[in-house]
Amino acid sequence: MSEPLVLVGNAGAVRTLSLNRPAALNSFTSELHAELLAALEAAAADAEVRCVVLTGAGRAFCAGQDLADPMVAPDTSPGAAPKDLGHVIEKLYGPLVQRIRSMPVPVVAAVNGVAAGAGANLALCCDLVLAARSASFIQAFTKIGLVPDTGGTWLLPRLVGPARALGIAMLGDKLPAEEAARIGLIWQTVDDAALADAAAALAGRLAAMPSRALVATRAAMNAAQTMDLDTALAEEARLQRELGAANDYREGVEAFRAKRAPVFKDR
Repeated sequence: MSEPLVLVGNAGAVRTLSLNRPAALNSFTSELHAELLAALEAAAADAEVRCVVLTGAGRAFCAGQDLADPMVAPDTSPGAAPKDLGHVIEKLYGPLVQRIRSMPVPVVAAVNGVAAGAGANLALCCDLVLAARSASFIQAFTKIGLVPDTGGTWLLPRLVGPARALGIAMLGDKLPAEEAARIGLIWQTVDDAALADAAAALAGRLAAMPSRALVATRAAMNAAQTMDLDTALAEEARLQRELGAANDYREGVEAFRAKRAPVFKDR
């Protein structure tokens, strides 16, 4: 049997998903899409999972779309119809983005090398991005006559503002991980040798926190980008009403009063 395209590992309540096409820098094929989406769905459905780490096997996180894949490779024969790249986005990339952005637990990207094109935006879709100092992010789309996808047009302006977003997207220059952290594109960089341990520690910390509150924080901040202040305040009230009736709120308050560590269970 061939080796799986997504390696799945478990450590306590943390599930690690590793893209596993190292010889091709973990670039996307339709088969990799299918395995990654299935692995994310399985993690979402498993009540024991409280945080997901997404990383890449070998020396790269993900080099984006494999341009040799038949679903996207242009047919150069005379009179051949062009490939419908919009269909590829709708069928493969869109569902993947939506699944990551709606996971019922936090998702950490551990970027261990180049993250290019769709690979860069796949990482940015995660809640927190931790990168090795030698890692880099590249919006490579204009180099082949395309626009950022995998949520890039939505993510980039929200993360770094419109001026930087346009520069990053139009020029397609390699952005070192430390610069990405400096401008707020990602959460943090660490020494290369420390990445795995740092990602495990961050994921373990998130797994011990109240999952429903973390996910609601993500949703509220995303929604607030298009709200006026009154609407955002109303949404905060709605969420606090919902979370205030849950077990984790009671547990958090009781633990605070008893000066002990809380044990959160809601998901």
